[in-house]
Amino acid sequence: MKIGFQGVRGAYSEAAIYKYFGEKNITPIGHETFEDVFESLSSHQIDMALLPVENSIVGSVSINIDLLFKHDYFIIGEEYLPVEHCLLGTTNATLEGIEYVYSHPVALDQCRVFLKKHNITPIATYDTAGSAKMIAEKGKLHEASISSSLCTKYYGLKKLAEDIQDTRANFTRFFLFTSKDNVPKNLKMEKTTLAFNTKHHAGALLNCLTRFSSMNINLTKLESRPIPENPFEYTFFVDLIGSLESDNVKNCLKKLKDDTQKIKILGSYPMANKEFLK
Repeated sequence: MKIGFQGVRGAYSEAAIYKYFGEKNITPIGHETFEDVFESLSSHQIDMALLPVENSIVGSVSINIDLLFKHDYFIIGEEYLPVEHCLLGTTNATLEGIEYVYSHPVALDQCRVFLKKHNITPIATYDTAGSAKMIAEKGKLHEASISSSLCTKYYGLKKLAEDIQDTRANFTRFFLFTSKDNVPKNLKMEKTTLAFNTKHHAGALLNCLTRFSSMNINLTKLESRPIPENPFEYTFFVDLIGSLESDNVKNCLKKLKDDTQKIKILGSYPMANKEFLK
C-alpha cells in the first residue's frame, strides 16, 4: 500500500506513517509540496495520504485544512506524533564545532534556547528532512541540521544532540485520508470532522453551536478559516466526538441546515490514543 506524505525520506510525516501502520506492507511516497500529495491521490499514484494538520505549539497547518476542504476526500484516521528535534551532523562533526544549522523555520523557532546556548546561527530551509539530506551531501563539519532521528537511517548522519526543542510537550496531529471509494469497510467511527458556512442572519453561529450542545455532542475543536473568494466571510471547521452514523450526529446535521449555507463532511474515523500526551 502506497502512503503519500510531504517531504523527503526521514520527514516527521514518514515517522507518523510508521507509527500508524507499522513498517510492514506499506511504501511511504514523498512529495515536494502538500498540493502534490493531493494530486498524486487524485491520479491514483498513491492509495492514501497522511499530512500534518495541527501542532500543539504553533497551531493549525492551515494549508492542509484548506486543501481537505477543497478536495473531495475522506479522513479515515488520525495520529499524534511526539516531535523530538535532533541536531544532526556528519560523521566527524562535533557539537562544539557547529556554527550553522539548517531546518524548517518552525523547527528552528522551537529550538531557540538550544541554538542561543551553543552560539549556532540558524538558516531557514524548506523542510527538516531535506535539510538533513543537504548536510549529508555538503559534508561540512561546521554545519548541521535540525531533523528527526529517522534521518540518520537514510543519510549517514549522526546525532550531535537530541530532544533539543525548548518545549518537551511538542506534538503534531496528522490526518490519514483517501478517496471515498477507498474507505475501509467497517471503519470504526468515533470522531468526525466537518466544515460549514453560516447563513447571514443574527445568531447563526450561536444557533449552530447550540445545536451541538442540545444533542450532547462534544466539540474538541472549532476553527474559522477565511473564504478567499468572499472577503471577510469564513468557513468553520469542527472536530466532534461521535460517529457520522450515530442518530444524534445525524439529527444535529439536519438541524444545522436551518442556519448554514453549506455543510461538508471531511471524515469520520477512530480516535487516536492520546495517553502519551499526558
